[in-house]
Amino acid sequence: MTAFLAELVGTALLVTLGNGVVANVVLDKTKGNNSGFMAITIGWAMAVFIGVYASASSSGAHLNPAVTIALAVIGKFEWALVPIYLLAQLLGAILGALIVWIMYRAHFNATGNADAQRAAFCNTPAIRSTPQNFATEFFATMVFMLSILLLTKSSNSLGSLDALPVGLLVLAIGLSLGGPTGYAINPARDFGPRIVHALLPIQGKGGSDWAYSWIPVVAPIAGAVAAALLYSCL
Repeated sequence: MTAFLAELVGTALLVTLGNGVVANVVLDKTKGNNSGFMAITIGWAMAVFIGVYASASSSGAHLNPAVTIALAVIGKFEWALVPIYLLAQLLGAILGALIVWIMYRAHFNATGNADAQRAAFCNTPAIRSTPQNFATEFFATMVFMLSILLLTKSSNSLGSLDALPVGLLVLAIGLSLGGPTGYAINPARDFGPRIVHALLPIQGKGGSDWAYSWIPVVAPIAGAVAAALLYSCL
């Protein structure tokens, strides 16, 4: 695959499986309804694992605008390729959200809770506080990016299992730091599906909470860049 296609497909897989597990948990009349936050964190970790191993050999598996921008800031990625990667990631996230809606369309319409419907697309903080919510996404992404930069490759390739450490990292962040905001740590993962939520015809759908939407975009980018700069200093 080209790098553009790899980033698109990898992000689409990530969002399809990640948002899919959220839909399975929060929407009414699903087999996984009310199975809890643990199911969501494990599902998202596996979604990242699959997205990374599907795209790593072709694009480096950024799948996240914050990662792409942070790597470019410290000279580990070409600025000329940044717009291509960001577009692919956004389109992949939109495609993934559309697939989730198609799969769970009847359940979206059967769910009377507008907040639950929106949760299957994008993030909402548990307690709304702009400074607190920004700090949570900033530091969660900082931990994520710094950990990625500090990961060391095995001298012997394990094939697709080389992507497992990133999945385990996302699992750890979700379990430890995911409670306040739902740990977006990825602007495309939140912004693309939020656009889809705003456009789709869902019965009983509420607003897309655009007032909050800038935090899962700006804070992860700032956190990832801070982590990359710290890594350069170290």
